[in-house]
Amino acid sequence: MKFRKLLITGAVAGALALSACSSGDANGGSSSPATDAAGTLTVWLQTDAQQGWPELVDAASAAVKKQYPNVTVNVEYQTWPDHLTKLDAALAGSTPPDVVELGNTEMTKYMAAGALADITANKGDFDNSSTWLNALTDSATFDGALYGVPYYAGSRAVIYNTDLYKKAGVAAPTTYDEFLAGNDKLMAANASDKNFSAYYFPGKNWYGAMPWVYDQGGAIAVQENGQWKGSLDSAEAQKGLEALKQVVLKYSKADKTGDESKQDQAFAQGSIAALYGNGWERGVITDPKTGNPDLKDSLGAYPLPSLAKPGTTMPAFLGGSDLAVTSKSANQAWAIAWIKAFTSTDSMTAMVKKGVLPNTTSLLDLVAPADQPFAKSAANSWFVPTSPNWANVEKANVLPNMLVDIFTEKKTVAQATADASAEITKILGES
Repeated sequence: MKFRKLLITGAVAGALALSACSSGDANGGSSSPATDAAGTLTVWLQTDAQQGWPELVDAASAAVKKQYPNVTVNVEYQTWPDHLTKLDAALAGSTPPDVVELGNTEMTKYMAAGALADITANKGDFDNSSTWLNALTDSATFDGALYGVPYYAGSRAVIYNTDLYKKAGVAAPTTYDEFLAGNDKLMAANASDKNFSAYYFPGKNWYGAMPWVYDQGGAIAVQENGQWKGSLDSAEAQKGLEALKQVVLKYSKADKTGDESKQDQAFAQGSIAALYGNGWERGVITDPKTGNPDLKDSLGAYPLPSLAKPGTTMPAFLGGSDLAVTSKSANQAWAIAWIKAFTSTDSMTAMVKKGVLPNTTSLLDLVAPADQPFAKSAANSWFVPTSPNWANVEKANVLPNMLVDIFTEKKTVAQATADASAEITKILGES
């Protein structure tokens, strides 16, 4: 199976030609449709489901059919490159899908535009809603209201070369002190290799940097009186970035002005002991064409140990998908019934067995041993600010530029974070 790569770089751009008003509540304009009501429920899913778990899609549709015998469920599979263009066109028309799968970083645009139904009152109807992964829940929440149901996730952890660790006498760390001590040993054991990195960290890798910020209780931005304000200049955020700066300067030979797009190919060359990456990156590292298949049996992983809270892990950014009901749908109760069946405990359990990270912490223990480090990282997660203007922050490269300034020592952490926070506040506040 080939699932979507869950490294999602930001909220989508582009015009949204639709009305910002809802056509009804989450029950399709009535408290509950009659069980003999007839019609068609249209569900848009990505081809991940078609390729990976079509029987679960069929089971959800059968559950709706059992509850509403005269309802026909029409599942239409979409592809990631063009699904938003098609969705915008459908929402601008009169026949939008009733259920739609969106990448978690795609949600804010549609929530802010009023394109998705408010299902806050229905949250308790969904299995495991009290234990949904934090970052996925945050991605489906706007101004305190719930507009989507977490579907599945992708997480990051430290991927390491087990052979290099063993030769240096280093075990996978469980505390931050062990993380630092292990990196010291690795650097010493490989001192003859001037290109060696115990912890490879490209300077622009903000997905890898923000765990240090959130670990200390900081955040990229916070809401005050309904307005978003950059907060990387807080004492907590600065403390996290100061700690990361020491790690990067001491243990990484990666380009301090580069990004992480080629880090897997670099790892495959043999002069890197560890890097921070998505679970699927292991396949890139060992790819026969672009990587080194000889490393297949030499890859391990562990979640980043927390500096602020010993015995826990640093929060990780989650990629993934949410399922939403469109506000123009005339069949919202049927749509909710379908999502409820598709994200049930039984369905999520079956997805886990297929190698998918579920939407709930309550099922993470079922994840395969090799993927447990990524599951543990997913249990403690963070998400980007759900501001309609967040995509503009990413376009402006505010976070990568801040990190380059810090790691090249062009600016102090205090100066760099103050400048970045001011720019974030300005961008998020633009109308």
